[in-house]
Order: sequence, then C-alpha cells, then structure tokens
Amino acid sequence: MSVTGNPLQPTVFELSHPGRGGGKIPHPPKDALERLPAGSRRAAPPALPEVNEPELVRHYVNLSQLNHAVDTGFYPLGSCTMKWNPKINEWAARLPGFADLHPLAPDEVAQGTLRLLWELEQALREISGMEAVTLQPAAGAQGELTGILMVRAYHRARGDTGRTEVLVPDSAHGTNPATATMAGFRTVSIPPAADGGVDVAAFRAALGPRTAAIMITNPSTLGLFETRIGELLEAVHAAGALAYMDGANLNAVLGRVKPGEVGFDVMHFNVHKTFSTPHGGGGPGAGPVGVGERLLPYLPSPRVLRAADGSFRLERPGERPTSIGRLRSFVGNVGVLVRAYAYIADHGAEGLREVSDDAVLAANYLKARLAGLLDIPYERACMHEFVASAASLKRATGVRTLDIAKRLIDFGFHPPTVYFPLTVEEAMLIEPTETESLETLDAFVAAMERIVAEAHDDPAMVTSAPHTAPVRRLDEASAARQPNLRWRPMTGRETPCPD
Repeated sequence: MSVTGNPLQPTVFELSHPGRGGGKIPHPPKDALERLPAGSRRAAPPALPEVNEPELVRHYVNLSQLNHAVDTGFYPLGSCTMKWNPKINEWAARLPGFADLHPLAPDEVAQGTLRLLWELEQALREISGMEAVTLQPAAGAQGELTGILMVRAYHRARGDTGRTEVLVPDSAHGTNPATATMAGFRTVSIPPAADGGVDVAAFRAALGPRTAAIMITNPSTLGLFETRIGELLEAVHAAGALAYMDGANLNAVLGRVKPGEVGFDVMHFNVHKTFSTPHGGGGPGAGPVGVGERLLPYLPSPRVLRAADGSFRLERPGERPTSIGRLRSFVGNVGVLVRAYAYIADHGAEGLREVSDDAVLAANYLKARLAGLLDIPYERACMHEFVASAASLKRATGVRTLDIAKRLIDFGFHPPTVYFPLTVEEAMLIEPTETESLETLDAFVAAMERIVAEAHDDPAMVTSAPHTAPVRRLDEASAARQPNLRWRPMTGRETPCPD
C-alpha cells in the first residue's frame, strides 16, 4: 500500500461523481454560450471527470509512482545510459524563451534559440572531431537513418550504384540492421572474435565492391572498445566504402576518443543518453548526426547558419540542393537539445572527461564484484558497461536471467538489460553510469548476492518474483502478441464506494 492508497486504483473517470471539483474555478459569464456561434457549440457537455482537488492530486501522484524512475532508484540499463538528469537542465529547458517560442517564429525573434543550437553544434563538433553536425534527428534510430541516407546519397552522386551492402558486426547496436534495410541496403552480419571484438578475417572476406558502409558501435554492446578499429577503418576506406559509428555508447569515451579523428565518416549522438534527459525519460529524444568532409554536402536541411554580422538564421528552402532534405519537422526536439547544451556547458571539457572516467570505473568495479556470482564471458577490462551471464546458474538451479531481473524489482532496483546482446547465452547487460555512489553499487551487489543464494536455497522465491510490485509477473509473450488495449469499467468489489 502506498500513502495514496492501493497502487492499482480506479481511473479518474471511475472516481468521478457529479458536482465535485468545480468550486474554486471562476465560473464563466452566464451568457458565455450565447456569445459563441451556434455551429461551434457542443451538442452535449464534454464527458470530463468530476473530482475534488485532493483526489485529483493523489490520483496522478499515485500514477507517477507506479513505474520505476531514475529519480527514485538505480537504473543499470545496459546500452541505454540511464544517468541522473540534473534538475538545472530541466530549469533551463523550461525557460519561457525556449519553451514558449513558436516553432514557426521568424529568425529575427528566435535569435536566442538559434544561437544555442549553433553553439551546441560547435560543441558536438569539438567532442566528436567531425566537420559539421545536424541537430534535426528526433532520436538515435532516426540519427542512424540520417547517416545511412547520406551514405547512400554520397555513392549515388558518384555514380557508384553497385554498393548495396552494409556490414554490421553482431556486437553492434540492435537497430543498425533495421536502419540499413530501411535505406534499401542488404545487411551482412560479421561475427565476433574470441576476445569480443570484430572478427577481422570474416570482416575482410565480406568487404568488397558491393560494400557501401560499415555500421559499428564502439564501444560495442559487449562493453568493449574495438582495439582493431584503425585496421578496420583503413580497410573500409581502401574498398571505397564509408564508416558509420553508432554513438549510443559515447558516454564511455567523452574527451578520450574523437571518432572523426579515428577515421569515421559519420556518427550519431544520443544526447538524451550522454548529455542527460535519460533514455526513456518520458519524453522525446534527440539524435544529432556529425559528418566528415565527404558527407558534408548531404546534411539534412535546414541547418542553423551564422551570418557575418553575428546573427543566426535557418537555411532557406533549396539553398543547398545536395541536401538529403528534412528528416523531422522544424529543427528537432529543442527541449532535449537545451538540456544537452546545459549539461555540456556545466561540465566543460575536463568535466566530460571525468564523466567517462567515472563511468568506466563504476562498470569495472561492478564487474569485479559480480565475477564470483555470475559468468563473465569477456575477461578484459570493460568500458562503461559489461556483459554478465546466468547460464551456469540456470543449469545448476533452473533460475534464468529473467527471474533475476524480476527479483531485483523487490529490492528497489530496475533490472539491467536482459537477453541482449544476443551473442551471449542468458545475457545481462549492466551499465551503472557515472552518477551512482559507491554505496548504491554495493547495495546492488548485495541484492545480487542474496538472489543467487536464493536461487540455490529457495529457487521458487526467485522464479515467482516480483513480490512487491504493483502487479505480479505478466505473460509477456501474450501481452506482446495479443495486447488488450480496451478499458472496461470495474465491477464488484473493485467498484469505488458510492456517495
């Protein structure tokens, strides 16, 4: 039970009773309806719920507490970088000059926002080592599509239409194959080597005149930095192809590696991961894309331009004919971009380096602490995340990775990413980020120690978890395949008491 009642409360419509809730709102003039044209009036009043203010507040506060959130607990969701979101970034995003600006406002009255966007582009250029950046894509997946569409435009402009394949290592981010397919390419999977890196022999065998690009996540979804990246990119360019870097894991290398200087031609940033606004934070994301010299002409439009007099403007339609065009309405998800700007400005260059150092340290600490409890497939030092496996525990006790994830909910922790990457049996991808204290990490380890002990002594405790969540374990396969999206009124004992 929460302080606001049973977690699974009736809907606000079921709480409604006629005559409640309207006393403190100024009533309209008696002739308000008569002032409206007859054709604009409703035939019947809107079916809005009627509740008093305490009921309303408690109802929505209760709803806000049903899901785990980064504001309420540890969120070690591998590949998603669920770091703490500093509240000053929220303050900045809510400033009226940003939040209330109409998206169609003329450049003359949008100078503050345009300047912020331009300066954010310059900061991302410096961080990535790229030539230019577009802020337009609405999320990482759309950033991937933006990059691959520019790759396609580059090859077509050169008349190199036989390049129909994109190489994607098995350790890359899961959306990469879908992105290549959406852009009309055939995906060629590259298996991992024994050390978790790309199998160079398999890579060279797949590389050829049909290769348009390689899409590689570095550090990979195994939490490992690709030590042979120079050799791979040299071979890609020698074959006439381009190199795309998925920047989902950029949090591990901020201030330490500049992908543009390494040799990548294009990359996207998940600014909603790396620079606050946590992934899945209840709102939109943002996936800016940086490019090298080869792809500069194909950047989406409009770009933010700085005039000789220091003012800012958006590109005009048709001003850059080589552009792949618009990927999203207006100039992107500006609220997320404001948060990213605030985060980068607050940390500065040295602070961003410290972010990566602390994230890598935290991941290696957890990896070392959990090594005696779970299988650790790759022994070499990880970056910001690492892969653990419950394969041995499952064979010994029948307890699966999914069971461990559900049991962690009872300890107040969000489960890590499970069954990904697909190349590791009973995988668990754990990313602590740089924002969690040592005490939180130790508490997570203590919970894992207890769960593993329960798996041996009382496996039913684990396989039937969670025990304290608002709902028990769901049939996830049926929920995905046969979702029940219809609301039905409560009946019997569930019905709220009448007046």
